[in-house]
Order: sequence, then C-alpha cells, then structure tokens
Amino acid sequence: MSLASHVRIGNEVIALDEKIRGDLSKRAADFNCEGYRAILLATRTLYDHEIEGLNSYHGLDSQLIVEGLLTFLDPPKDDAKFSIARLQKLGIDCRVLTGDNLDVAMKVCRSLELVVEIDDEYLQAIKGPDLAKLEGTDEFDRVVKHCKIFAKLTPIQKGQVVTSLQKQKEVVGMLGDGINDCVALRAADVGISVDTAADVAKDCADVILTQKELTIIADSVVIGRITQGNTIKYIKMVISSNFGNVFSVLIASAWLPFNPMTGLQMLVQNVLYDVSQIAIPWDNMDAEDLEAPQRWQIWDLLRFIIILGLTSSTIDLSTFIINWFYYGVQSAEDITSVKVFHTHWFLQSLLTQTIVVHLLRTAKWPVIQSRASKAIYFSTTGIMVIGYLLPYIPPIANLLGFTRPKPSYIGLLGLQVFLYCLEVQVVKLLYIKPFHRWL
Repeated sequence: MSLASHVRIGNEVIALDEKIRGDLSKRAADFNCEGYRAILLATRTLYDHEIEGLNSYHGLDSQLIVEGLLTFLDPPKDDAKFSIARLQKLGIDCRVLTGDNLDVAMKVCRSLELVVEIDDEYLQAIKGPDLAKLEGTDEFDRVVKHCKIFAKLTPIQKGQVVTSLQKQKEVVGMLGDGINDCVALRAADVGISVDTAADVAKDCADVILTQKELTIIADSVVIGRITQGNTIKYIKMVISSNFGNVFSVLIASAWLPFNPMTGLQMLVQNVLYDVSQIAIPWDNMDAEDLEAPQRWQIWDLLRFIIILGLTSSTIDLSTFIINWFYYGVQSAEDITSVKVFHTHWFLQSLLTQTIVVHLLRTAKWPVIQSRASKAIYFSTTGIMVIGYLLPYIPPIANLLGFTRPKPSYIGLLGLQVFLYCLEVQVVKLLYIKPFHRWL
C-alpha cells in the first residue's frame, strides 16, 4: 500500500487518501480475523518509452493503482480439532509456530479450541518482533514455556522456541512441511513431516507421514506408550524373577546339603517361563498408564527388582521349609527324596513365577479391575499346564530327573500359590503408596 498513490473504484481512478488507506487496512484486518490471508493487488501501466534501455524494473514499482484484495483460506483439516484434543488428553502440550500474522493464527487456534481467549497477563500469544526483544533473558524462556501461539516468526525463531523448551526439560516434537520449518525440525527431538512437504523439510525430519493427518501422530503416541509400557513390564518381571531365584539359590546353598534343583531342571524352568512371557508385547495397557508419558528411571527399576525379587524368595523359602521339616528331605544320600525336593520346588517356582505375571502387569487388582490380553492368558495357562504335567510323563520325568510329587504336596502347592498371589498384591499396594508408581 505504501507504493500506491491511487485506487480504482469501478471504472474511476481516484487518489488514495488516508481515509481509503484506513478502510483498506481495516478490511484486510477483518479478513485476517476470519482466518483469511489478504494480499493487496496494485497495478501500473508501463509504456515503451519508460522501459527502453532499462536493465531491470527496479524503481518502477511506484505510483501504483490499488485494484483490490486477494484472499486465501487454508482451513484446518477435518481431523485437526479432534486430534489436538486427543493429544492434549495424552499429556502433550500443543503449540502453533507460524510466519502468518497473529489474527490469522488466532482464528485458526480458536477454531481448534487450542486457545479460547487471550489473556495479556499470561501471554498466551506473542509476535516474532516482540519475542526478539526478549532474547538472551530469562523472560524469553518463561514466555516460550507459557505461550500457545507464536506468530510472525522467522525460521531462526522457530528453532529458538524448540531449543528453549528443550532447555526446560521438555521433549519436543515438531511438525512442519515448509522450508521455513527446517531449523525447528532439525532441532526438535522428533522432527515430523509429510511426503508432500518440501524436499529439504523431509531431509530434516526424523519421521515422514505418508498421510497428512494428525490422527496418525496421536495413534503413534499411543502405540509408542503401549510398546514402552510392555517393555518395562517384561524387564521388571524377568529381572526381579531372576534376582529372586538367585537369592533363593544362595539361601539353599548355605542351608541344604544338596542342590535345590539340577542345572538342567533350572534351564527347562527358565525356558518355560520365558515362553510364557512371549505374549507380553500383545498385552493390554491400563488407560491410566497411557495418559501421560513415562520416562525411564533406573532407580525405580532397581527398587522394583530388589523388593519384588526378595518377595518372590519368601515363597521359595517356604518350599524349602516344607520339604526339610514336613517331608524330611535333609540328606543328599537319599536320592529319591532329593528328586522329590527338586520336583516340588520346580512346580512351585514355575507356577508362581508364571501366575504372578498377571499381578505384576498392572497396578490394579488383576482380572477384577484389569484384564490381560487373550494372548497372555493363553501363554501363561499353557505353560503352567505343561510344567505341571512334566513330572507325570515318565520319559520326560526320567530325562529331567523328576519324580511324581507327593500327593499331599498338591494341596500345599495350591495354598502356596494362593498365599503368594495375596502377598504380591499386598506388597504392590504398599509399594505404590510411597512411590506413586508401579510400572
């Protein structure tokens, strides 16, 4: 507009005075508030004598005649509002970084319910020039932390916003498809682009979506959290179980005059237990565990392993006591009795390790409040049945050094399994109370 001197109204060209300039500016602002980008179109007729001998047209863009306004609308995709609401429900804070003016950005964000209203006290929106004045100050990080809308940003400023959030211990994902987004895409922990984006943007991205839909990002977040949650389940179950077994063997070596189980028996038990956990990647996750992102915490892992490992050793110790005092297995010379001891501990250890998967996989009451996937039920039930039958199949029992368990021990075994499940559930409730987490 600063290059124009006249305006065309109908077939008449009149001088562009301050009133008309103000009207045009207001009309453009009104378009912006409706979400339209507005471009002023102006012309000038050039005659041959004006351009003869010129090497460029520099300087000829003056005394222009305003013809009107061009408006462009780039509405959000149909799934955008639902996807942003879903991401926010998953604990992901959504921001808009754009080179467009603030009015356009505000219109779009209000339609997405990302920002309902602007409160100047809390600075939910800021322009690039205003943000530039805060560079190098603590106020810059505070504003970046709180703002939802960043308008009129330069490419460098987009990158500065990302790095400021990272400096404040945030994990940042950046979605962009233009050249202006490259700095931020490169700086983000996860740069996301689409296959229709500019080539340089795709080169800077870590993930390229084959469909331009925000629902894919929300779905990916959920899948990622399920994967991480089930991975943590597996690690905590296996290591705590192994730690408990090692501790039990240590107790047995200091007490018993014979090995509590042969190396082959222990190998078979571990193989069966590992097979029962093959289905964990297909397990269900409780909705509460998907609501917020979880970070790996090594101290939480170690704490879990020690507490649950020692808990699992108590049931092993009860089996040692039953066999030592009730069945009188106290001498390594009595081979038959030692086999009975081996068989009893094998059954107890395998059954309790396998069934406790259902207790360890959730912070809730298993079956009642949280049910495992069908794959988990199938794998654990199948392994428990197979493990229980091994001592009753003569060729396999002879090969592994088993004998049939004492008939009276079957009842004791059922009681042990029940009491152990109850013990683990109590320990779980006591564990969650001070530490406020389970997995």
